[in-house]
Amino acid sequence: MKLRVLSYNIHKCIGGVDRRYEPTRICEVIRKLDADILMLQEVDAGVARSKRDQQVEVLGEELGLPYRSWFPNVDVRGGGQYGNAILSRYPLIESSNIDLSIRFKKKRSALHAVLRVRHDNVDRTVHVYNMHLGLARYERKIQLQKFLDCHPFAHLHHDTPVVVGGDLNDVYGGLGELLAPSGFRGIERRPLTFPAWGPVRALDAIFVRGDVDFMRLSRCDSDLARRASDHRPIVAEVSLRPHHAAHADGHSHKPPAPRP
Repeated sequence: MKLRVLSYNIHKCIGGVDRRYEPTRICEVIRKLDADILMLQEVDAGVARSKRDQQVEVLGEELGLPYRSWFPNVDVRGGGQYGNAILSRYPLIESSNIDLSIRFKKKRSALHAVLRVRHDNVDRTVHVYNMHLGLARYERKIQLQKFLDCHPFAHLHHDTPVVVGGDLNDVYGGLGELLAPSGFRGIERRPLTFPAWGPVRALDAIFVRGDVDFMRLSRCDSDLARRASDHRPIVAEVSLRPHHAAHADGHSHKPPAPRP
């Protein structure tokens, strides 16, 4: 079964060049990409610059995506917050937030959503982690290690389908090497995504683990995507394998002790 997974720093729906607040532009960019699962960063709620909109609800309603989760990371002066969001065509069973913040640095996190994907011969639980990492290289390394050590991730079975992505601020392109020992796979030459009007850095990424096969990773190059945010969106086309083990979608299990 094929899935299309999008990662997009929407910059609060404010254009990277014209600085205009236009959520309809973001919706139009996303709609044409026909994604099943959205990982969005810098999503406002109750902030004056975005008309006090609850952006996860505005975008979800406009795009017809009924399953949504949002968690605030940063308090905005004057009221409101912004954070990460996950929107999906498939039922969202539960969600939680993993704090990746480092002392004296801006708050960062990974939003975790557990989705149930049913289609044809596939019926799987899929774990999605949407990250927005820090600006300093040492900060990103610490944050990724905190993620890999966190309780909900560390106890997943190695076959469980997992998608990790977001705005990793991966200026030097080395974060995939930190994820690889834990079984994550990605595309070696990732698309350049920042700044949107003329990308020179591959700051955004998507990785998979478990019963998920990477097919393609592409960047949106529409004229609207150049103006709608300060990042370009990327879309991963992945293939989700059918369930083949009784415990593949749950937590890891120890084998039973031998009988005396």
